[in-house]
Amino acid sequence: MATTINTRSFVCSCFFNQNIFVKKYKLHVSYTDKQQFMEDYSKILRNKGCVTEKQFGEVIKEVEAEVSRRRQLGSQSLWRKEEIQKNYVPLHKAVYQLQESDLEPRFVSLVSAAKSETGSVSSLLEHMECLGEEVYTFPVFTEQYCQLLLEELSHIEQSDCPKGRPNTMNQYGVLLNEYNFDEGVLNPLRLQYLRPITSLLFPAWGGHCLDSHKGFTVHYQPDLDRELTCHFDNAEVTLNVALGYDNFLGGDLYFLSWNSEEVQDQGNMASIKCGHRPGWGVLHRGRHRHGAEAVSSGKRCNLIVWMRSSSVRNSLCPMCGDTPQLMHVPGLHDGFTEPERPVVDVCHTL
Repeated sequence: MATTINTRSFVCSCFFNQNIFVKKYKLHVSYTDKQQFMEDYSKILRNKGCVTEKQFGEVIKEVEAEVSRRRQLGSQSLWRKEEIQKNYVPLHKAVYQLQESDLEPRFVSLVSAAKSETGSVSSLLEHMECLGEEVYTFPVFTEQYCQLLLEELSHIEQSDCPKGRPNTMNQYGVLLNEYNFDEGVLNPLRLQYLRPITSLLFPAWGGHCLDSHKGFTVHYQPDLDRELTCHFDNAEVTLNVALGYDNFLGGDLYFLSWNSEEVQDQGNMASIKCGHRPGWGVLHRGRHRHGAEAVSSGKRCNLIVWMRSSSVRNSLCPMCGDTPQLMHVPGLHDGFTEPERPVVDVCHTL
């Protein structure tokens, strides 16, 4: 097996066979081969109503398709970015360069409090709401910026440009790095505005050194994705901002109590619930299990930023809970950066 030393961003090998979501049965699984899968999950699936040979076959087909999709994800992302760069014409160029005037004045005040020499958790609480243990909410974007961003996202959806799936669980939305939102919007949002806040609120989870992110949008409506099953994020800290949309009802976020982290099913176990206010964000630890209740009508759109700290995840992968086996896959970036360790050459493993 070939090894290389590289300072680029990496993924953990678990990305290719673990935390695969089976939507019909609301179950996260790992997959090495059919024998392993049946030994590990046949009883669990039967208890969830998967009982016939045909049903098991459909599940295995779905899981194998997801494994195949992940193996091609890096090259597909690079291809999409190239096509988008060549063909996409923005509707509102201004939304790609974040200005302080795009931010709610209360958010700017929150950031100023965090940057102050006397900044502390108690001083931040004067500018935001604490919903529960390590779950906070505060206004982020102005109504005008949210509206322009929604119009731009709608323009993207209506274009002929290729669109990637935001993550394993969300089918509808936009991968923001592929549409050039990182440099002008998400990088400054993370570095200039959010990191001073996370440094105080999440010091044990890399809040002071969040050095990369994954940003995407998610869309919910009754005939598309309606809800989000309980899960945790591939992030040290997550920001979830409600952008708004068409008079949606339902879809509240919920968080389980920390002593219920192993529970798969869901809202009735919640210790924290919060609705969506356009322009407002919810900031929480990525490992805090959470989900979204079903949207009963209308549609909503949220912007999600998974913020990563390489100094934290280089020692322990948040998804498999083990020392990460690093793999360099062009087009994939999960926030691992550890050049001193041997790195698996992806060409010899996939």
